[in-house]
Amino acid sequence: MDYQVNYISPELKLSCYEGKLFKTEAAFQDHLLVWLISGETKIIQADESFVFVAGSIFLIPRNQLATIVNYPKNGLPHKAVAMHLSTKRLKEFYDNRSVRTEIKLEKIIRFHKHPLLESCLNSLIPYFEIQNSFPENIASLKINEAITILRTIDRNIDVVLNNFEEPGKIDLKTFMEKNFMFNMSLEKFGYLTGRSLTTFKRDFQKTFHSTPQRWLIKKRLELAHYELVEKNKKPVDFYYEIGFENLSHFSFAFKKQYGCAPTKLLNNYTE
Repeated sequence: MDYQVNYISPELKLSCYEGKLFKTEAAFQDHLLVWLISGETKIIQADESFVFVAGSIFLIPRNQLATIVNYPKNGLPHKAVAMHLSTKRLKEFYDNRSVRTEIKLEKIIRFHKHPLLESCLNSLIPYFEIQNSFPENIASLKINEAITILRTIDRNIDVVLNNFEEPGKIDLKTFMEKNFMFNMSLEKFGYLTGRSLTTFKRDFQKTFHSTPQRWLIKKRLELAHYELVEKNKKPVDFYYEIGFENLSHFSFAFKKQYGCAPTKLLNNYTE
């Protein structure tokens, strides 16, 4: 099997992937602290992209739309330890602690190599080899240790970890025009814009005069056309970044809208 995930608790996992690439769309309900042991990770957001190499430690804040692509590298599989920092766990940690509460835009946070943080995450590795269930009290200690270290090395991290606000109702047009390339469910789009599924569909029709499915495909194909004609990119280099799960589905949809295969359009502009 190319992809394997080993959980020692619901909040702690070790993943290993040996295929060409593994892509997922994310808007996690928990903050996710990741230590990349080997391989490479590319994270694409609406206005910024990140590349992480072996040894990188980074935090993906909750409810942040992103496309995550994991690659093996230098003959080694993509291997990573991930720690979920749940709202429940963080509320317990911050109970009776006085911290700053202002809210700022939350983006992916890269931590420069720090011996305490590396040691904390590295200490989890032996536990993944134990077949018996991982004691909950040890899991709690490890997660609280990681939070404490994060607060020690980043004085601004409380602003992210101690923010328990849920998404409020925001401008639908602005949000969707910025995030249409993420292949999320309509329920998730609704949640992130502060709406129920029913309200999201109703507001979407009023705003765009189309169904979400039709509008999303059209916008993604328009972006694909731009990537082909203006940037001279090959379909294989961008289809997964604009919301398509595989190359054949993208090619079929593109030909249906534009009347020709994307490769033919590309060749016409490169001759």
